[in-house]
Amino acid sequence: MARRRIPEELGIIGVIVLIGAIFSLMSPTFRTFDNAQLLLLNGSVIAFLAMGQAFVLLTGGIDLSTGSNVALTGMIAALAMRAGAPWWLACLAAVGIGVVVGMINGSLVHYAGLPPFIVTFATFGVAASIPLILTGANSVIVADPMFAIVGRGRLYGIPMPVVLVIVFAIVLTVLLRMTPTGVHVYAVGGNAETARLSGVHIGRVRVLVYAVSGMCAGMGGLIVTSRLMVGYPSAGSGNELFYSIAAAVVGGVSLFGGIGTLPGALLGAVLVAEVSNGMNVLGVESYWQPLVIGLIILGGVMIDTYRRSSSLGSLLRRALGGSRTGEPTTPAAGATTSREQDTTPARPAG
Repeated sequence: MARRRIPEELGIIGVIVLIGAIFSLMSPTFRTFDNAQLLLLNGSVIAFLAMGQAFVLLTGGIDLSTGSNVALTGMIAALAMRAGAPWWLACLAAVGIGVVVGMINGSLVHYAGLPPFIVTFATFGVAASIPLILTGANSVIVADPMFAIVGRGRLYGIPMPVVLVIVFAIVLTVLLRMTPTGVHVYAVGGNAETARLSGVHIGRVRVLVYAVSGMCAGMGGLIVTSRLMVGYPSAGSGNELFYSIAAAVVGGVSLFGGIGTLPGALLGAVLVAEVSNGMNVLGVESYWQPLVIGLIILGGVMIDTYRRSSSLGSLLRRALGGSRTGEPTTPAAGATTSREQDTTPARPAG
């Protein structure tokens, strides 16, 4: 009988419950319903950025432009409404700009052969400067009351940002788990050369994942601007970048690509939002939060590195153990294992 596989997300769920219990004991305010709603509202932007970051990390890349993309897309929405565009068209324009920024990142990474760190770091500076240039570093007030639905509305009592996170999470999870595109994303992150030999169009996959990251950043920009009803050119320039990376990595998404799930990244976002909210409730100074989030990222990377090295070590021990005891290390003639069927790339024609 096959052993039941323990979900990878179970560990981070336990950590979330443990930290929540600790904060609840330290402050009764933390366990109130109003604070839980505030936690989810603040965590919705982190969740969107973490989902986009997870897509990019799964291919072995990284997106450092998410924070400035939040400012750019939020300001585009505010400027579009000030120019007379209806709120829904302004939202589409903002998300579209986010997608374009992502596609530029992906195209430069793949077709120009530039490192993702350099490309997205450069885009970070460009996207952060454009809102300042367009507005002269001034904020833009949003007058259309319908736009408040995005960040302040509710659906059956559930805050609209949380509803949007749930909808996007379902769609993107289906894309990763139940479509050939999702298989290609994992394949590129696992071994890009093997994926290419197997017929995967690596360029399309890389452009796609960065476009998804840009779209998620655009949604984050809309939520931030809608909650404040003001477009700030410096929005997203705080800790959003570090939070998105921390959430994805702590949620089990590997920085080396090919490993991780979207639900794990979402749970990581909940954990990061929980830590940030708990520190605010306890009155901890804001400048301590980057230190804690940095330690969370470091811990996630250490766990990921150990997980990969231990997996490699177990494979080596199996191979060496089989050869020492005289056991055959290759299958009998004519036999093909299921592992070989899954991992052997197709030979190119000719």
